Amino acid sequence: MQASFSIGARENIEMLKSKLDTEFAMLQNDGIRVSLEESPPTGGLTFLGYNIADYGNSSYSEEETRSIFKHYIANVVSEIILNYWEKGLLKDIIKNNYYYFLPEEQQVIYDIALNHLNHGVEPDDDAFVHYLSRKALVLQKLIEYLHTNDRLIIEGFIRFRLKDYLQEIYTAADKAVDDFMLEKEYKEFIKLLKYFVEIQEPRLETVQVLALPSGYFKLLDGNNKNISSEYLDGFLIESGDSEINYEDLLISALITIAPSSVILHYKEHDSSSARATETIKSVFGDRVKFCDGCKICDKAGKIKGNRERKQ
Repeated sequence: MQASFSIGARENIEMLKSKLDTEFAMLQNDGIRVSLEESPPTGGLTFLGYNIADYGNSSYSEEETRSIFKHYIANVVSEIILNYWEKGLLKDIIKNNYYYFLPEEQQVIYDIALNHLNHGVEPDDDAFVHYLSRKALVLQKLIEYLHTNDRLIIEGFIRFRLKDYLQEIYTAADKAVDDFMLEKEYKEFIKLLKYFVEIQEPRLETVQVLALPSGYFKLLDGNNKNISSEYLDGFLIESGDSEINYEDLLISALITIAPSSVILHYKEHDSSSARATETIKSVFGDRVKFCDGCKICDKAGKIKGNRERKQ
């Protein structure tokens, strides 16, 4: 049987066949029947030969039907490339380009890169747009190719026709490596800070951290008194008050004091203080606790409410 079109691939053959069968079943509503002839593997490649066995009573011409037929193929192949081949391509890129990382480190980099490629996002997620743009790129290249070709070898097509798409995967891998290295440096930095805290005597038993609506932080001792400058060693802002302007300065002040207890007067998942909170928890561990609500928190809430009303 002479096939109208043949697809060759080294992997994902059963998935490819199943997806195409599902798509071609939809053509039967117009009386268009597609038959399949599968060739034995040759040189590692398996070919699926598809033929339009019956054009039915469709209002489309034979040329239009073949165009629709190829569009169905392009849609399935683009979907499988993004959902299946892409992961293998990413693993190969990381393995070949970043071979000097340990296998477990490569796995972490791979997971980070998948996030950059927006795998696993929901259709209503903004990041899904990035996924769709990659699929549109692959789909357009496939349609252009199939317009003048009746034979497709997927691995060869990816390698020689999808260089822009491959560049996106390389970029995702590079970003993942950067993220991995930054996180590694951050963990090493946290480890050093924990060491500093552990080896020095607490200068105060308790430090309370109040997040102000201005984005500043206020430090109080265990008696709800402003912590004086003698404990902060130059970390105060120019106003002369005990408010800390930047998150980094807050961390530095806490490490200088090395309190036995750190009480945070704001919600644990407060996005405005998320970075500082994570660092404080990492450095001080079980010394940290979150206030469930007190006069200090109430006062801060009133200040925040007044500020929002003024805005």
